[in-house]
Order: sequence, then structure tokens, then C-alpha cells
Amino acid sequence: MNIAVSPSAEETSARTQVQWSLRWENELQLADHAELADFFRRSYGPTGAFNAQPFEGDRSWAGARPEARVIGYDARGVAAHIGLLRRFIKIDGVDLLVAELGLYAVRPDLEGLGISHSMRVMYPAMRELGVPFGFGTVRPALEKHLTRLVGRQGLATLLSGIRVRSTQPDVYPNLSPIRIEDVLVVVFPVGRSMGEWPAGTIIDRNGPEL
Repeated sequence: MNIAVSPSAEETSARTQVQWSLRWENELQLADHAELADFFRRSYGPTGAFNAQPFEGDRSWAGARPEARVIGYDARGVAAHIGLLRRFIKIDGVDLLVAELGLYAVRPDLEGLGISHSMRVMYPAMRELGVPFGFGTVRPALEKHLTRLVGRQGLATLLSGIRVRSTQPDVYPNLSPIRIEDVLVVVFPVGRSMGEWPAGTIIDRNGPEL
């Protein structure tokens, strides 16, 4: 799950002025993509110049393209974003339908907004789509941050000790087309309980990360 974390925060009164909107990908116009691309460059840039590169021009996605987005807007424009893509993953060879969540970012001046705010809009969308689980992956270094945002609130379960195989978003002559990572898996129970999540230590994404 592409995620940008900023060190700064804003007053609660400013956060309450954010209006959330569920947008399907075919509803977005060129101006929307341009605004989102600029938002992602500003959000991911502080985490490393390489992380902002996928959003050059008007491209508003990094790897796989989402089919739906929850976007928070305020008087300054885009304030926060999380994307969704339905896909089948394999967990030790067992097929499982999930809603992969990614492209999570909050504008630096509103870092305290938290993923829980956007998930209040995303959860009903996932239930309507009939997916059993929301699924995402993050770097192990973000475990404490994600535990604070979603683990302690009971929104999700964090799983460690799992390797995820994905494809590169593009073909590069000097890189393998397959990427294998030791990551932290974030699971959001939607239509099933966490007890029904398949056991396994290898997940095949069979596509690029959202």
C-alpha cells in the first residue's frame, strides 16, 4: 500500500472541514488527474525523490491503477486520498478476492487526519462491492504508525513474517519483472471475520502494487 507519512499536523478544527467523496476512475477528468498528481508529488516527495517520480506529468497512480478513490477535499484542494482495486491474490496457492487499498496520502499540514477518516467512506463502498477483505502492504518500518492508526482502533489486523510477490509496474531491461518483498500485511475484515483469512506466508499479488 503506497503510503506517505508526514511529520507535521494541524488543528482539529481544520480537519473537520474536509469533505469526503467516493470517485470512480471513469468519473475523473484530466483536471482531476492533474490535481491528484500534484498532490501525490507533494505528499510522497518528502519520503524520497524516487517515490514522487511515478506522478510526473498528470499521472495520478504509481503502479496498478485504482478503480475507485476516496478523496478528501478542503478549501485548499485535495487533502487526503486512498485508492481501491478489486483483485484476486493467492495466499500459499489459495485464491482470495480482496479490495486492495493503496495510494494513501494526507497533505502535510493535515497529517493528523488519519486513515480512519477515509476508511469511514471506504468501508461502505467495500461492503457494497461484496469483497470479504480489504488488503494492503506497507514497509515494516511503518508498523508502529499503522498500529496507532488502525490496529488499536480495531479497523484492521497487521500481519508480519509474510513475503509478497508482485510484478513491476513497467518492464525494465536491468530489472527482474518480479519483485519479492518482506512486508507488513494490513487486513481489513469486511464480509468475513479475520478468522477466515487463509493462513500462509507467501502472497502472490499477480500484478503491480496499487
